[in-house]
Amino acid sequence: MAYRKERMIIASAYAISAFLLLNFVPKNKIRYAVVPFLFKQVITWFFGLLVVEKKLIEYPYRPFFNKTYKASFCFEYIFYPTICVIFNLYYPEKRSISVKTLYCVMYSSLLTSVEILLVKYTKLIRYKKWRWYWSFITLCMTNYTSHVFYKWFFKNDLENSEDL
Repeated sequence: MAYRKERMIIASAYAISAFLLLNFVPKNKIRYAVVPFLFKQVITWFFGLLVVEKKLIEYPYRPFFNKTYKASFCFEYIFYPTICVIFNLYYPEKRSISVKTLYCVMYSSLLTSVEILLVKYTKLIRYKKWRWYWSFITLCMTNYTSHVFYKWFFKNDLENSEDL
């Protein structure tokens, strides 16, 4: 059966995303989760489309929208935004700059490591004129940018509450 491994990985990504959202987003913080989720989708739409159209990355197997959208729907619109939600909700706001930097680097490293494994062992993604460190840099930038937007969007709530 062709692309069996790829289908399992995509199904797992959807399942992991659902698990993370259902178990790590408290009911009283759902509205705080929606903003970074949608914001990350906008950013990944832009960067995903840019790198695919410039032929830097190719996604050989795409089960959804394969005739209309050349990037990976699962990772760009579901998985990365889910990780971004967790990143924002548990961001160590009151910690030192080094802890915040390490936090951002850890998230980006984890996602980049997964991407490297997918490049090496599957047909889900293929680097053409791309390198892993560009993924790492863009993930750091987009995660941090989403947090800046998150803080700006919920400025009044964050100032009035200690647990956000």
